[in-house]
Parts: sequence; C-alpha cells; structure tokens
Amino acid sequence: MTARFATYIADGTRYYGAVADKGMIDLSAHFPQWPSLLDAVADGGLATLARAADGEAVTHTDVTYDMVLPNARRILCVGVNFPDRNAEYKDGSAQPKHMSLFPRFASGFTGHDQPLIRPPESDQLDYEGEVAIVIGKAGRRIAQADAYDHIAALTICNEGTIRDWVRHAKFNVTQGKNWDKSGAMGPWIVPFTDTAQLDDARIVTRVNGEVRQDDTLSRMMFPIREEIAYISTFMTLQPGDIIVTGTPTGAGARFDPPRFLKPGDVVEVEVNTIGTLRNTVEDEA
Repeated sequence: MTARFATYIADGTRYYGAVADKGMIDLSAHFPQWPSLLDAVADGGLATLARAADGEAVTHTDVTYDMVLPNARRILCVGVNFPDRNAEYKDGSAQPKHMSLFPRFASGFTGHDQPLIRPPESDQLDYEGEVAIVIGKAGRRIAQADAYDHIAALTICNEGTIRDWVRHAKFNVTQGKNWDKSGAMGPWIVPFTDTAQLDDARIVTRVNGEVRQDDTLSRMMFPIREEIAYISTFMTLQPGDIIVTGTPTGAGARFDPPRFLKPGDVVEVEVNTIGTLRNTVEDEA
C-alpha cells in the first residue's frame, strides 16, 4: 500500500504520522528534527518516514484529522482550469492565454471529517474538488520537462468558496477564498512516486451522495507541468509550497438556481490515486 501521512490531534496534542487501517502510527516523537509533517517534506524525509512506520503498531485510534499541512506557508490556487469551467461563465470568452492564480492561507482549511464552516455573513458556501501538489524541491524557472521532479507529495483539496465575497472587488477573489475553515485539505499526503498518480487521476465530488463534479486531470487547460513552470517563472518555489491545481465543472454556483452548501450536507472529494476527503457543513457558532 502507498504510504499515507497525516497531521492529527489525539488527547489534545497535535501529532503527525502514518495512516494505518485501524488508526495512526505516531512518527513525530521519533523525529525531533522535524517538528511538523511540513518540516519532513521540506527536508526530503517522506521515504524515511515510510521506513520508520513499516511494521510498527498503531499508537492512536481515537484521532481528529487536522489540515494535513497546517503550517503551510504558501498556497497558490489555479482558477478556471477545465474547458467546461471556462464555458460556465457564459461570457463568450476563449480559452485564456495564461492561467488565473490566487493565494489561500492555511487558516482557511480544516481537516478530513471536520465541518466546513458557513459564516453568518453569507449563505453562499460552495465546494470545489481539486488535486493539490506539495513541492519537495526548490526551483526557479523550472522547465516543464523537469516539473514533476519538484513534487514531493499529493493531497486532496475542497477549495471551499464564499461566492458573493469573490465579487467584493473588481480584480480580487481573495476575500471569498479565505474564510476560516471554509475549505478542507487532506485526509493525508501520499508521496509522489509515479507519474500515473497525476496523469491518470480522476476527481469526483459528491454532495449527499450525488455526483456534482467528475473529470480527469488530463483535460486541464493548464496541465500541472505547465503550472509549475509558469509559477516558478515569477517566484522561487520552495519545499512545502502547495499548488491547488484547478476544479472541474459542476460547482454549486453554476447550477440554475445555484445549489450552495447548507448545514447537514456531506461533501466528498474522491481522487482515485489519492483517496477520499469527506466533510460535513455547519454554521459558524
């Protein structure tokens, strides 16, 4: 089985470790040089973690999943990256020449099996199922042919969005993309060891069991190799940086009438090469 690493809470303490069938294998206690899973990624330590977990017994069975890399410093998201998504805007525009990008912050994400939080300021909480890549090797002006060499791991993102708040300014979606715990990332990261993990990946998003999004990464307008090359043109990518690579058509805002998330809903984002990220929805207390 492919190694899976998660950040989790047990007995009020945050740990990271390997995901087993019946719980977690704590690894954080054995690697004081890596205070967090992000530190292990940045130091190229995932293979070491996998070896350390091999054959070890489960240490925690009652756990709460945290955002998988809760101290991620930089998260960049690619917008409108599937051909049908461009058509959803119904503005007659051709495929854009360059990709759209915006930042998200770790505070905007919760973990697997945790609630997405709908704020009192808006009832337009929406879902976006995506694959996220975690950079493992620094680079600037990375060639597309070399791009995959810079990926350490993969995870799943529900890039939850407060839709009316992405319209608060003419050129800025940042407000609608960064509400506390409006999205989720996890459940785990899996080391990137085979190009098929991306090239054959399929994203399926379900709300209360109903399929809302279903597409393959192979149909992206801006493939992941191009994303890495383009982003690294203007900024040096660093180990631990996360790129959220784009969502297929079918977000709630694009239905007529819109189908936004409401308390009690269950959202699942399944990626066949990674796993399934599941979240409920609650109103902010």
